[in-house]
Amino acid sequence: MENVDYIIVGDGYAALFFAHHLIREGKSFKLFSESRKGASQVSAGIINPVVLKKFTTFWKAQEKIDYLKIVLSEIESYTSKNYLIEQPIHRIFHDENEKNLWLKKSASEELMNFLNTEFSQFEDVRNPFGTGSVSQSARLDVSSFFTDMFDYLDSKKYLVKEKFDYSQINITENTYKEFEFKNILFCEGMGVTENPFFNDIPVIPNKGHHIKVRLQNDLKNNVTIKKKHFLFPLNNNLYFYGGTYDRDQLHSKIDDSAVEQLVSGLAEIYPFDFEVKDISFGFRPTVKDRRPIVGRHESHRDFYVFNGLGARGILNGCFFSKYLYDFIENDVALPEEISLGRFLL
Repeated sequence: MENVDYIIVGDGYAALFFAHHLIREGKSFKLFSESRKGASQVSAGIINPVVLKKFTTFWKAQEKIDYLKIVLSEIESYTSKNYLIEQPIHRIFHDENEKNLWLKKSASEELMNFLNTEFSQFEDVRNPFGTGSVSQSARLDVSSFFTDMFDYLDSKKYLVKEKFDYSQINITENTYKEFEFKNILFCEGMGVTENPFFNDIPVIPNKGHHIKVRLQNDLKNNVTIKKKHFLFPLNNNLYFYGGTYDRDQLHSKIDDSAVEQLVSGLAEIYPFDFEVKDISFGFRPTVKDRRPIVGRHESHRDFYVFNGLGARGILNGCFFSKYLYDFIENDVALPEEISLGRFLL
């Protein structure tokens, strides 16, 4: 029997950012991954402190961005790569009213560090009213981040490449197959619906599609364009465009209506021909109050959950993994806003 401090079940942002804390603190662990591409691994990787529909921000936006940069620098120490792509978001204005609203909001204390008041105009996309850029916005190199993190975990024998079998847990002995654990953490996204210990947490699936396209003419500016969806360059002369939000069409196949929505949205801003080369989708685990769900099982005191990261998986996964670590290891109370306990009252 091998003794470990933690078993982590899951392989998205929640699992990997928590694993980073264990690596940093010298804890022993095993991370169980089915090697399936969930919502995190097909995500756009957008790091954005502004809600671009209404030009508002969100809870702890600045703190989350600041902490993400620290954590990515720490991860770079063992993967030898920083995954932050300093590529700002440029929001295309629909009309002059939106531009004026942007200026008005940029004067507010909560948005003055995020809304740049120097507007831009681009030649190769339709933007008759110009664009506003979001300061401190960026992207994560999603593909490299997951590839490198899994390679590192595998090289250090932290990674177990198999589907986790709940029936193999001995809840009285804290064992799973050949492992004896102090704590077990479930970071499964929508897979939590099959988890007998946490399948009642109120996560709501939100299906998101994106497409990879080849443009007739490459964009000259190295930025992320946003109107209805995000458009940015990838490798191999391809571009990412997405993603959609759908709480109704939850079957596990591509929705033609979502693809049509993306194609028409891209055609609205890109005046030349393009070819769809790939279509992907995933199910984001969202929560009604737009806060993650973090906490300890009522009956099994060494069982924990970290879920409900929603569309801000990178920022939420990175920031709140530290809260969870301090809760488990240092008995620091979780903020009520994210605590599993808020649903048990």
